[in-house]
Amino acid sequence: MWREKFGFASVLAVGLAITAAIVAAVFDLPLRDPDDVAVGPTYVRLPAILLLAFLTDVVPRAVRRARRVSEFGSVFLAVTKERWPLAHVRFALLGLGSWYLTYVAFRNLKSFVPFVHQGLMDAELARLDRTLMFGHDPAAVLHDVLGTGWAAHVMSAVYIVWIGFVPASLAAALVWSRNVSGGAWYVTAVAVDWVLGVATYFAVPSVGPIYALPHLFDSLPVTDVTRLQGVMWADRLEVLRDPFATNAVQTIAAFASLHVAITVTACLIAELLGVHRWVRWGLWVFLALTVVSTVYLGWHYAVDALGGVVLGATAAWIGALATGNHKRGWPVHRAYPASVVQPAN
Repeated sequence: MWREKFGFASVLAVGLAITAAIVAAVFDLPLRDPDDVAVGPTYVRLPAILLLAFLTDVVPRAVRRARRVSEFGSVFLAVTKERWPLAHVRFALLGLGSWYLTYVAFRNLKSFVPFVHQGLMDAELARLDRTLMFGHDPAAVLHDVLGTGWAAHVMSAVYIVWIGFVPASLAAALVWSRNVSGGAWYVTAVAVDWVLGVATYFAVPSVGPIYALPHLFDSLPVTDVTRLQGVMWADRLEVLRDPFATNAVQTIAAFASLHVAITVTACLIAELLGVHRWVRWGLWVFLALTVVSTVYLGWHYAVDALGGVVLGATAAWIGALATGNHKRGWPVHRAYPASVVQPAN
């Protein structure tokens, strides 16, 4: 019998939320909705996300199937019954809920790092980078190789695209795909990425080259990313000055790179699930561009990217164990049984 496999993800979400509450109480810090100021409160945002995902899943199919405008309503209902049985509604709600609670707890804990650890380890990370690059700074090498003109705008675009990649990939796993085992695996693995990531933030507190070694990036033109870096630094200073006087959260942390980690997780799971080869190739290319862009733009040291690779692979493995995917042999294809989903007329 089909059932959701979000038990481990739910435990992670609750555990991380409790951890965030304990740290907030011990260090006298406020808990914040990390996106409240920018995009509205959670009780508005989550229903809106679900509604948009539902419409993007159902409306295009209904439009394709309806021969006349007058048929659209009945076809819409038929497609809804096909695509959204109670089992899938429950699956999407549990997945989204566990994901979002983990995300909120993660963002709050990330904001707490400079209050728990006053010191930074950027000097050690930069020294390790130069050792690996035979005395050179990886960012400076990339600037010399790629230049600091059009390449900066391309790297900025890659970084901005990544910001939309996570919600889009979660929508694909929870809404558009009917491989429920694979979807649970991916959502759980991303939650593990966040938990492991915030642990490394506390273990190796750092702000990244753009803030620790800003002179290395003086030659870069102004892009969307450089403006974002300025906003994030201003938010950090505001939070450090008085965390109760602002609704902002502190979002700067370098080691390990969760941009790299989550993309590695997506690449590995896509390979092991046997998704379309163009999707797999696209993900690996996107991973390579993400690694280059984060170092080029100064978000991360090269060792942060290496740490992200290890973290992302570990999260994929733990996610497989937690959702039973390690037992099946790969590629895994686990969708709803025929008794749950019936094709619409």
